Amino acid sequence: MSTARPRARIATVLASLLVAALAAAPAVASPTAAPAARHRPTPPHVVGTGTVPAYSYADAIRESVWVETRADGDGDGVRDRVAVDVVRPREAAAAGVRVPVIMEASPYYLCCGRGNEGELKTYDAAGVIAKVPLFYDNYFVPRGYAFVAVDLAGTARSTGCEDVGGPVEVGSARAVVDWLNGRARAFTGDGRQVDAGWSTGRVGMIGKSWDGSVANGVAATGVPGLATIVPISAISSWYDYMRYRGMVTAADYPGYLHEAVNGRPEEVCAQVLARLRADSAEETGNYNGFWAQRDYRPAADRVRASVFAAHGLNDLNVTTNQFADWWQELAERGVPRKLWLSQSGHQDPFDVRRAEWVAALHRWFDYWLQGLPNGVLDEPRVDLQTAPHTWTTQRDWPAPGTRDVRVPLGVGDGVTGTLGGHGARPGQEQAYVDESLTEEEVTAEPNTATAGRLVFLSGALRTPLRISGSPSVRLRIRVDRPTTELSVRLVDYGTAERVSFGGVRTLDTESCWGASTDVDDACYRDTEEITEVSDHAVLTRGWLDAAHHRTLRFTTPLRPDRSYTVTVALSAYDAVVPAGHVLGLVLGQSDPEFTETDDQDATVRVDLGRSELILPVTGRAGLPPVDVAPSVPAAPGQPSSARSARDPRQRP
Repeated sequence: MSTARPRARIATVLASLLVAALAAAPAVASPTAAPAARHRPTPPHVVGTGTVPAYSYADAIRESVWVETRADGDGDGVRDRVAVDVVRPREAAAAGVRVPVIMEASPYYLCCGRGNEGELKTYDAAGVIAKVPLFYDNYFVPRGYAFVAVDLAGTARSTGCEDVGGPVEVGSARAVVDWLNGRARAFTGDGRQVDAGWSTGRVGMIGKSWDGSVANGVAATGVPGLATIVPISAISSWYDYMRYRGMVTAADYPGYLHEAVNGRPEEVCAQVLARLRADSAEETGNYNGFWAQRDYRPAADRVRASVFAAHGLNDLNVTTNQFADWWQELAERGVPRKLWLSQSGHQDPFDVRRAEWVAALHRWFDYWLQGLPNGVLDEPRVDLQTAPHTWTTQRDWPAPGTRDVRVPLGVGDGVTGTLGGHGARPGQEQAYVDESLTEEEVTAEPNTATAGRLVFLSGALRTPLRISGSPSVRLRIRVDRPTTELSVRLVDYGTAERVSFGGVRTLDTESCWGASTDVDDACYRDTEEITEVSDHAVLTRGWLDAAHHRTLRFTTPLRPDRSYTVTVALSAYDAVVPAGHVLGLVLGQSDPEFTETDDQDATVRVDLGRSELILPVTGRAGLPPVDVAPSVPAAPGQPSSARSARDPRQRP
């Protein structure tokens, strides 16, 4: 991080200079075009350093075109064409005012719906877009933006075949950015070629889950004209989404997702589906060329766009390493960036903190797409939820001043071991067997002997403990099978009100965010945060197929007569564990709620004296030294925050 900060400051200064230039000419032809003269009239949608609703949403131009991509994903000898639905201000077009574009590329527009209310696209009798899901068009089109909704290749009204995070999918969205900058062709439904001369060429991509993952992938191509992306609960490595360090999260996941969103006749994409199943190496769990194509992080040095990421710290669908590892790669390259972290699960900030999110998004797009010097880069980089209904800001993430503390594992009272203190002597072992426990079974009642787990507890915390970043556990083990799953959980034991994994509750009331028409309203049902009082909560989790301990590219079967040092990485987290609570580390094996796991009947022997928890913490707070772990007070009748089993094949 120390080398990234000077580069980040330089990037911020350069970005500010660019934005100032754009502010003088908000309707330039492309991001690289020379600014117009300073006497050019300010368009009516710009007042001071912000945009205002100056154009009619009801009278907006609505058009549907098909953009030609560079791929032939369905192998028919013809380049794929992706359906692109556009909503843009008519008055701006009449006045010759070019507008920037907010774009969401999605596989879900006709099959599955978008947002908390599952909205779908609808069309008029001529096949032209009538309703676009979500509020982006309603809110931003009157403020001098165009909104573009793209059906990814092979989905909805597009040709080609969906390759689930791969080059055809990403290329189909990139082609639209190219068209908006005059580098690709597009056609109407009756075959007429059309250009996007109404666009400034500056594009901001946004989307939650799969949609946000596409934005990450397009940014990683370095396509000119993509000025910013807003990935929400998004994937940056599809391997890490479908594989937990060698462990398969769900059977036939790539095939399942392809079939869920496929908009083509089954026989057209049969070969693509067969390749997805064959090339994803489910039988080994290995990282290979298939996954490298769907890993955007190594291409972070190509990213030209700024990034405004948002993620739920308790997202169990798209785990937090997806934003954290991407964020670190971007930071090292000085990419201008911003981050929102809530304590919710797989939720859109629009349904967590609605008014504040819309305001933040508005200012971000005004800065990067309209070129308005509103000072957004001078503000704290991170908005962070620290407790139910409680938010704060900080300069960066992980929290400034975070350092890794090595916490030794120690021998305890025979039921639990200790976390912290002097640890154990090298060679002191503790063994456990594979019992395929659920998360509730493996974490509840830590002072009770339970086969199939090892529990290590700190003493009661004397001061609050701030964890910020990505923990890991380094274990020295002997295993009597060629492999087994190693599962690890970091647990906060102590009664508190916590955000539920359900995240939000949908209410009967509505609020409106933009203008409406008879077929596309800007009103959405309100939500409220769900909380619960619980006696413990799993903070973060990690998994490893032990035979992948050397590399994810191939397996190394374990020998029972040999000891191995393995590192289990836990998902990134940010939390304050209150004073008086106890921090727990729980080791298990097979984890049927989270992975496609076979009980190997393995016995794992852990050398406590050579094993440790590596914990990113801030300040002077640490774990109190203990010789014997204290009992965790029972809290009968209070549910834990350990979640129930997830659908093993959910959509991102």
